Amino acid sequence: MIAFLGQGRMGVRMARRLEPAGHKVTAWRRGTGVTPAAAVDGAELVITMLSDPAAVREVLSAALPGLRPGVTVVEMSTIGPEAVRELRALLPPEVGLVDAPVLGSVGPAAEGTLTVLAGGDVSDCREVLSVFGSVRELGPLGSGAAMKLAVMSALVPAQVLLAETFAYGVAHGVDRDALIDVLSGTPLGTLAERLRVPPTETRYSLAHAAKDLELAAWAGAPVAGAARARLQDARAAGLGERDVTAIAEHVEGGTRPRAVPVNVATVPATNGAYSHAVRAGDLLYVSGQAAFDEQGNVVGEGDMTAQAEHVFQVVSRILADQGATFGDIAFIRTYLTDMDKRVEYGRVRRKYITGTPPASTTVEVPRLFMPGLLLEVDLVVALTPAGR
Repeated sequence: MIAFLGQGRMGVRMARRLEPAGHKVTAWRRGTGVTPAAAVDGAELVITMLSDPAAVREVLSAALPGLRPGVTVVEMSTIGPEAVRELRALLPPEVGLVDAPVLGSVGPAAEGTLTVLAGGDVSDCREVLSVFGSVRELGPLGSGAAMKLAVMSALVPAQVLLAETFAYGVAHGVDRDALIDVLSGTPLGTLAERLRVPPTETRYSLAHAAKDLELAAWAGAPVAGAARARLQDARAAGLGERDVTAIAEHVEGGTRPRAVPVNVATVPATNGAYSHAVRAGDLLYVSGQAAFDEQGNVVGEGDMTAQAEHVFQVVSRILADQGATFGDIAFIRTYLTDMDKRVEYGRVRRKYITGTPPASTTVEVPRLFMPGLLLEVDLVVALTPAGR
């Protein structure tokens, strides 16, 4: 049996290919009420296809009790080689691990024509991986993750470069179709043709492109760093769920609004009266986060440790969505209904906020907005300035 722990358009299309190929599949996604541990119970192969390193760590940590000795975990998200090494340390020695991110978008995912970039021993999963497309075995564990980021560090900046090229052309009266015609005769032709008629379907989201460069861009790569800043800016302007080609629209359109609401799909939806966060310039203001699930029920009622863990997991997903980490928190404010429980809260907080602590305020309040809640946390986060 294969357990497929995934989300998003790519994950859905990939999972759908397995049963017609003769495999019994248990699929998991957020919000169904099924735990990752229950989903992987009895599986011989576990595939993860999630949004970012934080989500992969969270879901596999929750799946640990259900992983049987001898199972192989195939990590197919784009998370980078460092995160793959962290997963190896997280998983028990008797659980195998292969990293196998893919090249391609939702169309090839549905057709089974992706390129699978595999690192590690694929002997137990080669046949399954071939259901998704051609498999390239690249070497030891982490090789696939490193190859994926190397490729994206070229392709994504090239898309941003074309956006700037089109903006220059507009500013100087260059005919758009003529520009695409000329570019089509160059090595950039395939990417340029995608801009002739911008896609209505999101094949590779701008948010995922920004996340990939946040993982791939390094201090010695100023071009990738500048492209990352452009994409972060467009994501903050609300274009994250659009196809990455929307970066051309953003660059041509000028600067973003001063305050941009941020609502993250992997976090329980708000009641409509507030946003998860608001980005203003290079600051992110995160609304008060409390321990409730997708159905609006309190998580871990009466248990400070459980509620604090839930809150910091939610915060980690909001930070990851904006390309930030706990190290970027400038200010944290905590509301506790019982100051005597601050030691339990502090123990959890120190797991996530390490090193030099941010500015901080902790206050006791008589009650919070939902009975059973023990704490609420809001934040101010310093984001990477655009253009740096």
